[in-house]
Amino acid sequence: MAQTLTYTSDEMMTVAAAQMLKNNTVCFVGIGLPSAAANLARATHAPKCVLIYESGTMGAKPTRLPLSIGDGELAETADFVIPLPEVFNYWLQAGRIDVGFLGAAQVDRFGNINTTVIGSYEKPQVRLPGAGGAPEIATCTKEVIIILRQHPRAFVEKLDFMTSVGHLTGGDSRQKLGIKTKGPTAVITQLGILRPDPETKELTLTELHQGITVEQVKAATAWNLKIAADLRETQPPNPEELAILRALQSRSEGRK
Repeated sequence: MAQTLTYTSDEMMTVAAAQMLKNNTVCFVGIGLPSAAANLARATHAPKCVLIYESGTMGAKPTRLPLSIGDGELAETADFVIPLPEVFNYWLQAGRIDVGFLGAAQVDRFGNINTTVIGSYEKPQVRLPGAGGAPEIATCTKEVIIILRQHPRAFVEKLDFMTSVGHLTGGDSRQKLGIKTKGPTAVITQLGILRPDPETKELTLTELHQGITVEQVKAATAWNLKIAADLRETQPPNPEELAILRALQSRSEGRK
């Protein structure tokens, strides 16, 4: 009898994100799950995926997951290293990056993101890390993939603060701002994958991870989540993907 393959929710999210990256994609990478996903893609089906980190490392090919954007492994394995302003001015704002990964504290039904405060801006309950380069990534990369865990406090009816624009109020409201890029094309969570409706741009559940129900996803969402008519099951991790991902993580943990 074949042994059942077991994996964590983080591994499922990482593999799902990696599967969205194609060969020759130029990807703006953050630390954490986005970095794991990008490096997994490069080590499997997309060996020519170009990884750019905010520290200026272009074409980094780390043999382990970097601990930060300043990890020496990135500079040592990069094709070249450039100053931070050049990353944003020449590459990001000039539209030379295909995919940007973003996390969030809150996301709304149109993929707008809050990473600034919880509560009022003047007297916040929690002050978050802030914008960083997220607003530029959200508007200048050709498309954005959002990765975060899904629960009602994160998937909210109304953001406490809009840090980065997704599809604004839906429809063509993003384009009316003069933004020509696609914006969020997928939101990957521990429960499934949401994508914007082609017309309304409202996030819609299009894929469920194995063992997850529609009811679970709805309960983790503060708005009345729309479900795709052709709802599918996410392709689960295969043994090769898990082995490579865990080897990357193991080598990284050995350096902590």
